[in-house]
Amino acid sequence: MMIVAIIGGGPAGLNAALVLARANHQVLLFDNQKPRNAVTGHMHGFITREGIAPSRFRRLAHQELRQYPNIKRYVATISQAKRLTDGTFTMSTKSGTTFKADRLLLATGLKESLPGVSGLQRFYGKSMFSCPYCDGYELSGKSLAIITESNNGLALSATLKQWSSRLHLFTNGKGSITSEERELLQQLGVVLHIEPIKSLTGREGKLKGVVLQNGKRIACSGGFVSTYWQHAGSLVQQLGCRLADHGGIWQDGKGRTSIAGVYAAGDVMSISPAQAVLAAGDGVRAAISINQDIAQSRLDAILKSHQSNY
Repeated sequence: MMIVAIIGGGPAGLNAALVLARANHQVLLFDNQKPRNAVTGHMHGFITREGIAPSRFRRLAHQELRQYPNIKRYVATISQAKRLTDGTFTMSTKSGTTFKADRLLLATGLKESLPGVSGLQRFYGKSMFSCPYCDGYELSGKSLAIITESNNGLALSATLKQWSSRLHLFTNGKGSITSEERELLQQLGVVLHIEPIKSLTGREGKLKGVVLQNGKRIACSGGFVSTYWQHAGSLVQQLGCRLADHGGIWQDGKGRTSIAGVYAAGDVMSISPAQAVLAAGDGVRAAISINQDIAQSRLDAILKSHQSNY
C-alpha cells in the first residue's frame, strides 16, 4: 500500500483523500484549519451544498472521511518538504514531527490580502466579496462598489453587469484607466471614481457607502474587490516546482507538476480563487493521476523484471 500525503484540507484535498482512500492507498491528510473562505458565511454554486456554511461543509467532509481507516488526518502545518533520492518524500511540521510518503499532493490553496482601504476588512465576506459567481446573485440589482487597484476594472465591470446595472468602479487612486476604457465604462453605465478612498461606511458588515478623500460619499449596498494572491507557504519553492506564467504551479492538466511524484490541485494551480466545486474536481483529477502513475510504476517494474530474465 502506497502512502500519499495531501497537504491542504480544503475541497481539493478533501476530495482527493476520498478518492485515494477508496483506491486503497494510505492517506496522510494535513490540515492547518485556516481555510481562506472562513470569512464568508456561505458557499454557493456547489450542487447539493448550495448555501452551506464553509465550517459545516468541512464537518460533513470529515465525517464522511472517518469511515475510511486508511485516512489519517493531522491538524498541523507542514513547513518543510523534500524529495529524496529514492523518489519518496520527507515532511516535517512546525513542531518538528516528521513524516514520509511515496507521493505528495499540494492542495495548500492561496493566501490573500486586501487593498489598503480603511475599514474594508469589516465588510469582506459579508457584503464585499471577491467572486461574483459565488456571491453575485445575493447582490442582484443593488448599487455595487467595485474596488480594484489593478488594471482589470473594465473586465470586472462588464462581468458584474450581469448582476446589476448600478455599478461604481473605484481605483483608489491607483492603476490606470485609458481613454478608451473610460468611454467603454461610460457606455456600460459604470460610474468611474479615480480618487483615493478615505473609508467605507456601514454597520455589522453591511456596506452603506464609500467615502472618497475629497469628501464625496457614494451610496453602495455591497460590492466586489480585487484581492492580491500568493502561495500559502514556501513548499512550492522548497520542492522546486515549476511555476506557470500566471504564477500558479505548472501542471500537465491532470495534476502532475514538473517534479516527479508531486501533484497539485485547487487554487494553488492558478493563483486565482475558484469555486469550491471546481477545486474539489481538481482533487479528484489529481487523485486519479496519482493512482494511475502508481499502477504504471508497478507495471514498469514487472516489465523490467521480465526483460532481465532474457
